Amino acid sequence: MKIILVRHGHPDYVNDCLTPLGHEQAAKAALRLKNEGIEKIYSSPFGRAYETALHTAELLSQDVTKLEFMREIKWGSSDGEEIYHDGHPWDTSLYAVSLGYSLMDESWTKNKPFCNNIVFSETERVARESDEWLEAIGYKREGDNYRVVGDETNKTIALFSHGGSSSALLSRLLNLPFFYLCRAICPDFTSITVLSLSDEKGTLTTPMIELANDSRHIKGNGVSYEM
Repeated sequence: MKIILVRHGHPDYVNDCLTPLGHEQAAKAALRLKNEGIEKIYSSPFGRAYETALHTAELLSQDVTKLEFMREIKWGSSDGEEIYHDGHPWDTSLYAVSLGYSLMDESWTKNKPFCNNIVFSETERVARESDEWLEAIGYKREGDNYRVVGDETNKTIALFSHGGSSSALLSRLLNLPFFYLCRAICPDFTSITVLSLSDEKGTLTTPMIELANDSRHIKGNGVSYEM
């Protein structure tokens, strides 16, 4: 199976929709994706992701299935006490690096002002519910790997979501720390990341990264990264 992850286009966060620029970016992403053999389209339930998905769905004459667990994650203090920069994951990871912490060693997240961030329960939710979704489409989690259990895993699917929830999903799929991925992959608007998994039933597999954070289709027609 090939899983294509796409971040939403330039958003109007207040109204949870795309701006005119966002629609233009989504249209360019759809043209980019039209020959990828996509057989199923999924989306976060949030408007900005769903509107982005619709551009590809309409081009391919397909429907969009909403995945509630891929809604954008929340962050902030879990107990009302101080938390660095309101717990924003990208700012938090950059701050941790400035203090000399390794993002591959999550021990620094166990202490304040980091540990009381609701982002941890949010990423755990994405991990737990993504396991359920993956099993439903043919891949059952076993330890750090996935057992191919489905009969229809030789297909390509697309999932449109957000910077935070997609990083949480990648953290689970790739067994890499969430905050590490916040620095290693900062998805631009409508950026495309492609993962592939074996379709040989009964085998254990782990995702292979074919493409990461590719936004060539909007170069010269975009804005710098925003969370």
